[in-house]
Amino acid sequence: MIVSASYKTDIPAFYSAWFRNRLRAGFCRVRNPYGGKPFEVSLKPEDVDGYVFWTRNLSPFFNVLEEIDADGVSFVVQLTVTGYGRELETATLSAEQAMAQIEQVADRWGRRRPVWRYDPIVFSDLTPPDWHVANFKKLAEQLSGSVDEVVVSFLQPYRKTTRNLNAAAEAHGFIWEDPDSGRKKDLLEKLAEIGGTHGIRTTLCGQPDLIVEGVAEAACIDADRLSDIAGRPIGAAAKPHRQTCRCAASRDIGGYDTCPPGCTYCYAVSNRDRAKEYMAEHEPTAAAL
Repeated sequence: MIVSASYKTDIPAFYSAWFRNRLRAGFCRVRNPYGGKPFEVSLKPEDVDGYVFWTRNLSPFFNVLEEIDADGVSFVVQLTVTGYGRELETATLSAEQAMAQIEQVADRWGRRRPVWRYDPIVFSDLTPPDWHVANFKKLAEQLSGSVDEVVVSFLQPYRKTTRNLNAAAEAHGFIWEDPDSGRKKDLLEKLAEIGGTHGIRTTLCGQPDLIVEGVAEAACIDADRLSDIAGRPIGAAAKPHRQTCRCAASRDIGGYDTCPPGCTYCYAVSNRDRAKEYMAEHEPTAAAL
């Protein structure tokens, strides 16, 4: 079993104490977001083939990674670095701080452990295509040698994402858009060329209709990568959480509306104030997040 922690929230940044407690307890409970019964997920080393952690700030979590490594369990860290301004990302680490964490993971455990995420790509008058090209090049230059893959995706304007972006645009005076596939593909080709120059393979998450030459479909829950790290085959069925996704089967242990930074494009938070309230009510010793 592969455990995902978590594409619904940032467990390493905000819930590291909870995860450490659950790791030592050997299990956690997960609330069903669709009103179903909670379910239990084993976190015992003999039951977990590998972890995939999703985060924008790994700093509170390095000691936990050491514990997981000591238990002999494979793990991968997907760390998002975009370099957007505060109009889009209200309270995230600076790109320089986040890249330093990726380099730290690579130095400690090798460049197969960290995966750089440059997503979602937001088209706006603050972040037009030329800005993305220059920004991506700067980030790729620094991360060269520390990562071998960058996962990208384009903003998907879900209802709550659109609502939050519109509110931010009105507050900060910018304009955003969801351009046609031709403009997205043009940018993607340029990013892939930059990544290749720096030894970084570009993969696209969950948008196979936009694939261009030099870009592969991403498998964010990557059993092959975990197998390479573990030095043994890790079998996992192709059971993605979206039809357009190539992820291996996993159990995600996070929860929606629990990540407080306020990224305006986030699909997992409908209301930042609610996320702050949920975090304030969080109990690190509880079985469920």
